[in-house]
Amino acid sequence: MTYRPSSFRITPITETDEELSALLEKTLLIDGKPANIFGVLAKHPALLKRFNLLGGFILNKGMIPEREREIVILRVGANCRSRYEFGQHTLIGQKCGLSEEEIVALLRPIGSNVWDKADGALINMVDDLCLDDCVSDKTWVILKDSWNDAEIIELILTAGFYRMVSGFLNSAGIELDEGVPDFPEDPTI
Repeated sequence: MTYRPSSFRITPITETDEELSALLEKTLLIDGKPANIFGVLAKHPALLKRFNLLGGFILNKGMIPEREREIVILRVGANCRSRYEFGQHTLIGQKCGLSEEEIVALLRPIGSNVWDKADGALINMVDDLCLDDCVSDKTWVILKDSWNDAEIIELILTAGFYRMVSGFLNSAGIELDEGVPDFPEDPTI
């Protein structure tokens, strides 16, 4: 695995004003504190506000069913080797119906996984985007079997958003929150 900082390069905020407190109340809170990602993003309140709009839309208001959305996000986290992204979305993915076996399988090359054609197309889409920033023709044809144009747009932008987030998490050295799992220990990975 390539190098990733093991501790914060940018520390989360510790004090807030009324406006920032109101903004942070709309984020993921852990024991009354913002999750580490939001504590760091709070150092740029205007960006945090807009980040929450797009991220909140993807997670709560998008067209993509939550299970498939989490396959995309977890595969991005795996490809980007983002401990934080993969850990947070392991918890979310489990709530959305992904099994532990499926979550671990998202860390493996696609050829070694047992996925149906539709799920495999989502994984291939993420792999294509992470490798070459373009969905291949082969993957596109399979995606079109299951998804309409608006849904494909959302799938691609979800992968792109979480690639950006993973790069930020990795670069800023954002530490795992309490209770968030690290990458699973699996000798087959």
